[in-house]
Parts: sequence; C-alpha cells; structure tokens
Amino acid sequence: MNIHFRAPRQALSIRASLLTLALAASLGSAQAAVFKDAQLEALQDAGKYSELEQLAQARLSTHAADAEASAALSLALSLSAAGEAKRLEAGAKQARLCVEQHPDVAVCHLAMAQNLGQQMLSVGMFKAMRMVDSLKASWIRSLELDPSSFTGRVQLAKLYLTVPGMMGGSVSKAKELEAAVRSSQPETARLIRVFIAAEARKWDEMERELALLKPSKESAVQDEVREATLQLAQQFLKDGKDLDKARRLYEGLLRDQPSKAGGHYGLARVLAAQGQTDEAIRHLERAKTLSDAEDFPLDHRLGDAYLAKGDKAQAKAAYERFIANKRSKPANVEAARKSLAQLG
Repeated sequence: MNIHFRAPRQALSIRASLLTLALAASLGSAQAAVFKDAQLEALQDAGKYSELEQLAQARLSTHAADAEASAALSLALSLSAAGEAKRLEAGAKQARLCVEQHPDVAVCHLAMAQNLGQQMLSVGMFKAMRMVDSLKASWIRSLELDPSSFTGRVQLAKLYLTVPGMMGGSVSKAKELEAAVRSSQPETARLIRVFIAAEARKWDEMERELALLKPSKESAVQDEVREATLQLAQQFLKDGKDLDKARRLYEGLLRDQPSKAGGHYGLARVLAAQGQTDEAIRHLERAKTLSDAEDFPLDHRLGDAYLAKGDKAQAKAAYERFIANKRSKPANVEAARKSLAQLG
C-alpha cells in the first residue's frame, strides 16, 4: 500500500488505515491463550475485567514479581477503560512496568501492544501515527518471545498489511509470517492469507480461503474469522452487488457465532435492501441484546428501517437514541442527523 501525503484523499486513507490498525490491535472482549494461568485466562477470556483486575492486584500484593499478574492488571485497566483517560494511562504505566521488570516475557509486550492500540482510538491522527513504531515493536517482541502465539502472529501480519509502506507496512513481511507457520500452524497461516487477499482486494480468493477454514472453539480465532467475514460480506452488500452472497456469509455467522451481533446486523442490512423491513427490524432488535452490540450502528439502521416502513415516530426515536450515544461513529451520526432533519 503506497500512500503519500500530497492529496486529501490519501491523507484520509492514512487516517482510515490508522483507525483500522488500532482496532486490529485490540484483543476485544475475548481472546484465547493469553495467560498460562488458568484463573487469569478464564477471566480475560470471558471479558470479566473488574474481576481480573482484583485478582491481579491481589496476586501482586503477595508476589510483586508475578509477570502474568502484572500483564493481567494492565490488560484489565486498558480494556475496561472505555475512553477513561486515567484508567488507560494507568494501564500504560502498568504495561511499562511489566516490560521493565520482565523484558523476556511475551505477555508483557502483548499488554503493551494492547494498551497502545486502545490509546490510538482515543487520540488524534498525527499522535496515532507517532505511536505506530512502538506498536509494531511490541508485537514483534511478543512474537519473538512466543513464536507459537496466534494473536501475536495474526496481529503483526494485519499491522504490516494495514500500515502504509512509509510507516513500515509490508505485504512481503506479512507473507513471511504466513509462510513460517504454513506447515506447523496451517489454520493460522490460512487466516493470514485471508487478510492478505483482502488487502489485495481479491475477494474471490478471500472467499475461498475463508470457506476452507476449519471451525474453531478458540475465541481468538472466532474473532478474526468474524472480522474477515464481515469485511467480505460488506463488499458483496455494497451497492447491492451480490446480496445472495452477503446473505450466506451473514447466515453463516449467525449459525457459528449466535451470541455475537454481527450476523444479525448484517442479515438485517440484506433484508432491508430486499424490502423485508419487518424481518430486518427483528434482527436489529435481537442484535441490540448481544454483548458486542455497541460495535454496530443498530439504532441508526433501526431508524432507517422504521422510516422505510412509514413509522416516523419510531424512526425519530431510534435516530435520537443513536445521536445521543457518545460511542456512535461520527459518519453514521451525520447521516442519522440528516434523516432526522427530514422528518421535521
């Protein structure tokens, strides 16, 4: 990806790349095989960050040199921050302490990368750009210390694919990461190939690789599969390009990951495009009850669906809820404001 600073469109591409990068760096609500300790792993895998924080602090009070507890405290602070600057800074301080005390422990560098990714979501573009090298170094060191790490390898590959070449991005380096585990970790390698195909906009190749992935119970793998599937489905959904393919992908997510909102949200988009408004509303309402509902502009789409149905009161209420939500994406908020203004 060869991007320069000369044109506004390219500058926007860098901004989009950095946002994608920050999101890619995030562990999300559940990742597998982060900690060797079963208690710490169970809590972070379930996204129980308050309990994880309490357990980590208790362990550190009796054993200050506990590397996994130190990393767990950083992750708990960083992932539960939700935009709280003080907690995010506390997570950064704890990550630095973990790395300083345990420079050869992979999970400390992973905690540092996670915190940096969260910070990138809360700062301006140029500050985020200055953080890219640190983020890359953290993922590289984490993977050096634990070459078998699924999270470290996939996140580093995605970073190379996302960042512009002038900032250290490299498709060839992502391919090297894939080739290194092609025989020892074939599913990890295949998933990296999925993202390589996506970067090249080779949608047919991406679709084939996704279809060949074996189902996994690992939450880390499921998160990556969900991200890739949503990205591919969006390409088929765009401009009504291939609604049948988009629908099959979203239905696959509903089947394989019923506790996540993505399948419901995407299927609702397809149904709305096909004029099946009531069914679309049903899936959007169901998505609102799931744990990752905040990741999707559900009330915005509900407003659109009710407006298409002719129910202006419900549409207005949905748009107003969406606009009032501080976590709503600005682009969607702008569109919702325009639709609300048209209602009078």
